[in-house]
This record gives sequence, C-alpha cells and structure tokens, in this order.
Amino acid sequence: MLRVIQSFTGRPMSYTVDPNAVFQPGMVAQLKVLGNDVVAGVSDGISPIGLIDDVKDTSFTEPAIDEVVIIAAAVINTDGYGFTLGADAMQTLQNADIVQQSFVSDIPGIELNAINGVVTARSGTALNYTTPDSATPNAIRVVVSYVYHVKNIPGEDTTFGSGRISMWVSRGIFQTDQFEIVPYQVNAQLFVSPQGKLTTEMTLPNQPSVAMTLLPPVRHNAMLEFLWF
Repeated sequence: MLRVIQSFTGRPMSYTVDPNAVFQPGMVAQLKVLGNDVVAGVSDGISPIGLIDDVKDTSFTEPAIDEVVIIAAAVINTDGYGFTLGADAMQTLQNADIVQQSFVSDIPGIELNAINGVVTARSGTALNYTTPDSATPNAIRVVVSYVYHVKNIPGEDTTFGSGRISMWVSRGIFQTDQFEIVPYQVNAQLFVSPQGKLTTEMTLPNQPSVAMTLLPPVRHNAMLEFLWF
C-alpha cells in the first residue's frame, strides 16, 4: 500500500514496466535495460528512482509490528538460578502464511512455523513472565514482528493492458506498509534493500539515502511515514 500524504508540486510518472517484475505499491523502482528497451522494475538498492504506485503480484502482504505473544509453560524447571521451560511450548500468532525471512523476535531461539503461524520456545528457555494467577514466572512474553500474506484477497496486475507502471519520483511525504522489518526511529535515514523495500540498514558501501523517517511503524499503525527525497 502507498498513501500520498503530500506530493507538493509532483505528479506520478509513467514508464514501460518490466514484464518479469513482481511488486506492490510502496516498493521502490529503478530503471533497467531489457533487450533494446529501458523498463522500470523493482530496485535492488543500487539506483533507486521512485516509489511504485501500481501492483503486479499474486497476493498482498502486510506487516505485523510488535505483536505480543504469551507462551505458557506446561512444565517448569527450577535450578536455583531461575525458572525455565521444562518442555517445548507453542503459541499461535494472530496471522498465518508468514514470510519466513521477515520474522524477528526480541527473544533469541524462538522458532516459527511460517505456514500456520505457530511459534515454539524450546525447553530450557528462561521464563520472563508471571500471569496474574501465579506467584512465580510461568510463561514467556515475546514480542515479534513479521510480514504475512493477507487471506482471501487475491493479487492483481494494474499494469496489464497498458504495459506501463506509475511511480512518484519527486519530493513528497508518503506512507507505506512495504518496508523491511528492522528498527525505525524518527529522523532515521532510509535506504533501499535488495528486495526494493525501505530500510534503515545500508546493504552497500556508500549507498545513497532516499528518504527520512517521519513516523515509525507501530503495533496499532503498521505504516511507515517518510519524506522521500
């Protein structure tokens, strides 16, 4: 998704689309040579040119930011140093069909079944949460973020027929849900990942900054607001 908050005097531009590209609105584009033609496809972070305002994908994805998961312990071990899981424990996330490589957790070792959206804490993991009905730690509180495929909403191709893609190339303020799952801070410089998404992490030496964070994504509003340069 791409929301235009303030485009100033800019207008979207139209280019011939790369027929092999797969993208969603809010991803970043760059020009490429295909045969004898110059086409616009998904940026690899090297030469970004603008923000894509079309969709060409088989499904839609959305981020889930800072989802709190409580994993209850059925078996608890105590060794004099603390409380730990005495057996593997699982809990189901709010969403399934997750993009595996997008999953991040604030507790190391939490494992994900991306298809059904189940997380597993292995035996021996320290318990860090006490439920209201207990006097001692009896669960694990973990905060996770990830990208998932939206159920029952098929993708589409808005470039079909025209063979052209629209993109914003001039300065403006935008919001998008197409970003890498990394920490964001107000005023943080934004770069483009090899997957064509905004990120705070540089993946190439001397990589150019393309935008600045205005509002980081949060649990109840998983949109990144930014000033595009």
